[in-house]
Amino acid sequence: MMEPDHGATSRAWSWRHAVAKSGLPPITRLVLHTLGLKMDATGGSCYPPVSELVELSGLDKKTILKHLDVAEQAGWIEVTQHGFRGQKWKRNEYIARWPGRDLTGTAAAASVANSQGGGGDTPPCEGEILAEGGGAVPPPCAEKVVEMAPEGGGNGSTKVVEQLHQDKILPANSPNNSPTAGAGRGDFSREELRKIDLAFKRWYPSWPNYDKSSDTAARKAWFALTADQRAACIEKTPAYVQWIGKGTFTFAAVYLRDRAWEKMPEVSQAAQTHAVAKVCGKLWMGRRFEALLSEPTGQFVMTTFDERRIASGAISREALVWEKRRDHGWPLVSKMRDFASRNEPFVTSIDLLPLVSGFEKVERGSSLFAAWRRLHERRGWMFVDGLRDWNYFPAIDPDQPDLDAAVEAALEQFKNSLSEGRIHVAA
Repeated sequence: MMEPDHGATSRAWSWRHAVAKSGLPPITRLVLHTLGLKMDATGGSCYPPVSELVELSGLDKKTILKHLDVAEQAGWIEVTQHGFRGQKWKRNEYIARWPGRDLTGTAAAASVANSQGGGGDTPPCEGEILAEGGGAVPPPCAEKVVEMAPEGGGNGSTKVVEQLHQDKILPANSPNNSPTAGAGRGDFSREELRKIDLAFKRWYPSWPNYDKSSDTAARKAWFALTADQRAACIEKTPAYVQWIGKGTFTFAAVYLRDRAWEKMPEVSQAAQTHAVAKVCGKLWMGRRFEALLSEPTGQFVMTTFDERRIASGAISREALVWEKRRDHGWPLVSKMRDFASRNEPFVTSIDLLPLVSGFEKVERGSSLFAAWRRLHERRGWMFVDGLRDWNYFPAIDPDQPDLDAAVEAALEQFKNSLSEGRIHVAA
């Protein structure tokens, strides 16, 4: 009798625990928890129909599909279809994933290197090129994959589900179906492939109708671009979106294939006023501090549950008001954190760039990071815990031994620069 793979079981449990602790929306975590009930002990593949997930979770079909897509885009699951076209029993396969890692917790790049072992020129498979998830069509593999799966993913007789990557009737046989078409392994290293795909995942949500576009087609078009074209696309997409305004946006793949940003009038490119602010980067933190330095405008109410807590002595009214003011008093700050937790791009004006150029990088867990946390607590502000390992803050005086005094002075200096900037604009 074979002994159970306790390591694999532990890894699967870790995935479920990581999902619970992730920044995913609560409904997305519920959907993943429900999906996890259908997985085996190792977090391996499962084939539950949507109707079964609806029954187990109590959510409607539309909500289930929406949050499965959110989880896939965030890299927490890999979704593939099995079965031939036109067959009613074709089902989605769901596999647990960590963003940027495989189920074992091994970094994607390391997994690729180990699996290849410096071998020959067989094109890498999907898990090797795109181990971070994203649902791209896999490059053709040299083998036939046959899996046994219950019809509909539940109990009952099994059917053989075949994936014939070399079958002529399947699109995988098309020479340009791979997301790396036109860019053979001799052109890119595995690390470059990983970085290109990561850049795509960061750019893709910035396209206005990305949720209606084909992820696979867009990724294919992305890999067909040169490095300079991809860089230009990332830089100029915000200006292009602003130029189109309320007009009709084409699909992301069409935008990439046509390199539409190159056709934008020069005056529009020169007049760029907005950009995607990197989470906890200089522009993002500058905009956040600008909002926090203004008076709170957010509305909040005392619920019946809140009144019960106060009546029971669990918390004082003053402390509860302080918490609600911290969490909801500055709507823009709350919105920025929500976007960051869902990996959605935050587009903002670039007017602060000259004022934040001197911001310094601070590592999470450092004494300086702790000093900035104390400043936020003193002022009743929400802090940036749990978002990034490195965060940008106004530069302090290195000769000031008291870090609490140093961060207060640095913030005051930034506040003064904001006031001076507004005066110059008004003039």
